Amino acid sequence: MDHDYHNPPLRDGGIFVTGGAGLVGSALLKQLLQENHTSIRALYRNNMPITLSEEEKNRIEWIKGDVLDTSLLSDIMQDCKQVYHTAAIVSYHSKRRMQMYKINIEGTANMVNMALEHNIEKFVHVSSVAAIGRIRKGEHITETTEWSEETNNSHYGKTKYLSELEVWRAIGEGLNAVIVNPSVILGESNWENGSVAIFKKIWEEFPWYTTGGTGFVDARDVANAMIRLMQSDITAERFLLSNEHLTFQQLFTKIANRFGKKPPHRFAKPWMGELVWRMEAVKAMFSNKEPLLTRETAGTAQSTTFYDSSKIKNALPGFAFTPVDETIERTCKWLVKQYELKQ
Repeated sequence: MDHDYHNPPLRDGGIFVTGGAGLVGSALLKQLLQENHTSIRALYRNNMPITLSEEEKNRIEWIKGDVLDTSLLSDIMQDCKQVYHTAAIVSYHSKRRMQMYKINIEGTANMVNMALEHNIEKFVHVSSVAAIGRIRKGEHITETTEWSEETNNSHYGKTKYLSELEVWRAIGEGLNAVIVNPSVILGESNWENGSVAIFKKIWEEFPWYTTGGTGFVDARDVANAMIRLMQSDITAERFLLSNEHLTFQQLFTKIANRFGKKPPHRFAKPWMGELVWRMEAVKAMFSNKEPLLTRETAGTAQSTTFYDSSKIKNALPGFAFTPVDETIERTCKWLVKQYELKQ
């Protein structure tokens, strides 16, 4: 192999994890290490995960690159038996839309194609509830709920739906694979990105709340479900992963109370949501950071969605979700230490 690798070389029969620096990827790597897996190879794009200790990082073989590099993926998978595909761009910002389509769809196609070519024993793909379509009034979403353009409210959701189709296509071609569809994922990670940015906004006393709500799930629970599904005989199935349903106001208030901050106190009516996302877009232009609220997330913030996770509980005896209060407590405590926040 002519690529740069760091730390111990992989032995035959190893595990390959994409998105190793992300919220789910880093939680997954930590659990794999805790279960004493010794042959782990992880792909990262820019920065190493901030949630792993130096000792943990040194037990993993790290490769810098991305899922668009098919020659790299081919080299990596030569010695692997199991693949966890967590890499994806989660963005509701128009500036990253083209890149998101490429990474999420073409990248997943590359992953499953290389997995087929190298006879990977099993492939676990991280999708999203967004791939099912989130705008469903008065309806509990299950694994059999079908995606439609009418129920989709984001380009991110569309990319996850289309990337899932690549996995199903590969399953039809003989790949042994399972798909998980998490709801909004909470846990320790860089709070500049993804759902963890919610915690930063609440720390900064973001004032707005809406009447909408959705399901939330701990990153550790997503990782645990993925590992157990990998170790099972289950294949050609998808599983919703969502624990508690909370309104956004309830979630924001819980986080604010834990941080000792003022909870959101201004009710954003639908027309106000339109105004706020435009204000956030202007701020983002000057700060060069992704806005938390966009045209797409403003629509989601006003909607209420319920998810049914009974299938994963029936498939994995003894599997249980972490209470959201416990997740918030742990995550806030970690963020305070990580960013040296003064409470």
